[in-house]
Amino acid sequence: MATTASRQTTRATSAPGNHVRPGSRPPGPPRALPASLRALRHAAPALLAYLAVRGTGLLLLTVWAHRQQHGVWPILATQWDADWYLGIADHGYAHELGTAENANNLAFFPLYPALVKAVAAVTPGTRASTGLALAVAASLVAAWGVFAVGERLHGRRVGVLLTVLWAALPVGLVQWMGYTESLFTALAAWSLYAVLTGRLLTAACLAALAGLTRPTGVAVAAAVMVAALLALRRRFGPRTLAAAVIAPLGWCGYVGWVSLRVGRWDGYFAVQRLWHNELDGGLETLRQMRRLLVYDPRPGLFLVMVTLTLIGSVVLFGLAVWDRQPVPLLVFTAVLLAIVLGSGGVYFPRARFLLPAFPLLLPLALHLARATRRCRALALAAAVTGSAYCGAYMALVYPGAP
Repeated sequence: MATTASRQTTRATSAPGNHVRPGSRPPGPPRALPASLRALRHAAPALLAYLAVRGTGLLLLTVWAHRQQHGVWPILATQWDADWYLGIADHGYAHELGTAENANNLAFFPLYPALVKAVAAVTPGTRASTGLALAVAASLVAAWGVFAVGERLHGRRVGVLLTVLWAALPVGLVQWMGYTESLFTALAAWSLYAVLTGRLLTAACLAALAGLTRPTGVAVAAAVMVAALLALRRRFGPRTLAAAVIAPLGWCGYVGWVSLRVGRWDGYFAVQRLWHNELDGGLETLRQMRRLLVYDPRPGLFLVMVTLTLIGSVVLFGLAVWDRQPVPLLVFTAVLLAIVLGSGGVYFPRARFLLPAFPLLLPLALHLARATRRCRALALAAAVTGSAYCGAYMALVYPGAP
């Protein structure tokens, strides 16, 4: 019996594919993937769909630009706001307020140009290519965050649909330009996801970074602060109190620094006045809407799209309230809408300013998730096609900045 058992052991050890040496431990079960890789694999359908939508838009832009003998890379990497950010990365900020209109770069927040400068210093290529690469990378992180929020609230299908709808916004091309919208959306989405999962300190740190990215970072800070205050009502905790304090530090820090830079307490707001960006309660917004939709006999296509986006956003916010979205998401979109609609500044970039307001798309994603497959396919195809056309038109036909 001992001899038979010995032969069976030897035969098992030398079997093909079994490389266990005598005296060594047999191989155990395969190691589980790290949590981050499992989460990435779970989000893969949403990210692939996002790449497909934005790739479609880029393809149409490339064909259209080629026929007009324009280069695509300069449009995406070096024009309009991208040029301002590259100038900050190259030369820093202005030292005084000045009197020239639309000329003071202190209106642009510092995180994105700081990242461009830092990454370009250790990688090959120009700062323009670095800025564009950072924007594209941030857009993927943003798409992942958008999916995570949708999936957390309503399941995986809604998360994927929410990501596709965000990618297919009429100004979705901006997500792959040297602008700050992708970085800001990434920080906002993951901050809101951290709130939904009870990690308020993480949410606050991300909100502080969002406050260093765009003026509307105050909307992310407000959402986190409200969530922290609601948590404090249920149970006091030092980490929750710290989250409420940390969330607005990025926005307040930059606004305070600009005041010191130009030597007046209202320095940042004085800079915004030079750019004609002042809150007027929405009077200028209503005036522009009335002019375009009532009095202008031939309104520009791009400005009509901006107007319809603003009106649609208000309707979607009403639906979000009706659906009883979580309070932090409602606070975020409400503050963002109040800033964009209540501004008396330039009208044409308002649709772009609302691009980070992805929770407004949740009612549409829920409706599509319940629709028939045919209706869902037709709606998404129309959205993707319209986004591709609007993006190319915005970049190649409309004479102003997106």
